[in-house]
Amino acid sequence: MTIAIDRALALRPTPITLARRAGADTSVEGAIRRRELTLVERGVYAERGEWSALPPWDRYLTRVHAVALTHERAVFAAESAAALYGIPVLGSEPHVHLLVEDPGLARAGGTIRWHATQDGRDVREDGGVSVLSPAETAVDIARLRHPAIALMAADGALRVDPALTAPSLPGLNESRSSSRGRARARWALARATDQAETAIESLSRAAIEWLGFPEPALQQPFVGADGESARGDFFWDVERARLRARRGIFGEADGRVKYDGTFGDGAAALVAEKRREDAQRRQASGLARWMWPEVSEPARLGAVLRAAGLREIRPPDTGALESLRAALHARRPARP
Repeated sequence: MTIAIDRALALRPTPITLARRAGADTSVEGAIRRRELTLVERGVYAERGEWSALPPWDRYLTRVHAVALTHERAVFAAESAAALYGIPVLGSEPHVHLLVEDPGLARAGGTIRWHATQDGRDVREDGGVSVLSPAETAVDIARLRHPAIALMAADGALRVDPALTAPSLPGLNESRSSSRGRARARWALARATDQAETAIESLSRAAIEWLGFPEPALQQPFVGADGESARGDFFWDVERARLRARRGIFGEADGRVKYDGTFGDGAAALVAEKRREDAQRRQASGLARWMWPEVSEPARLGAVLRAAGLREIRPPDTGALESLRAALHARRPARP
């Protein structure tokens, strides 16, 4: 495996402090006996209250860092690599994924799954933690997961690695010596883009295509009410979408993260979003807005888009839509 140290791709740190049960550290032993610490991974503990307060995606990231403490030469792969980079993943992943070069060592044991490879792999290192590159991670996930989830991960990989280009992903997939999952991965990797800014936008792109609607432009610029430039998540112009309307249609995939205070004053963000929406309505014939419930029930998303004036240009792919619905209901998105 080729190891490249890339300081531009800093890994996400552990969300909470971890303690190892090792040596003669009586303070850890005492805290365990007093039930102040909870087991995160074998031999690694965290303060019980801090662990309980973590959302699912941060619990998984904490588990990955716990394994890093006890497997110092490990190379993290698949969903575990994605968590370290901040690439969106789904649900509560049961395993931490590690890479080995000997096929005979590939196995699942307890909470760790070992993956074998006979190819040279691009491995990055940060702070003593080794992890497959975002490109390798995107291809691995595309070979293993549902196409819409793979698209979400590929889009995310392009966002976190400024040196990665979309055309390189299909080539990496085809270059692998193993054909397992190669055909499955092609759909998502061929559509990956750094223009999808959130997980819900990526999943929406898959649903829109399978519903039979025309492909939208992403991050369409427009002039806001204050005269400042702004962007819409999706936009269908009259000619491309064969619209009967005089002007195009904007679409907004709303994950609500910008209203919950994560990035500042939630109330102010809501007011700003309302003003932006009013400006969009003045410059287009229709505006469609949807959230996670519409994406996880694609028929509802279709109704939202038709109500805004959009029309299908081909029959829906009912099989793909049902598989998307099943995938999202089985493993709800862990972060918007």
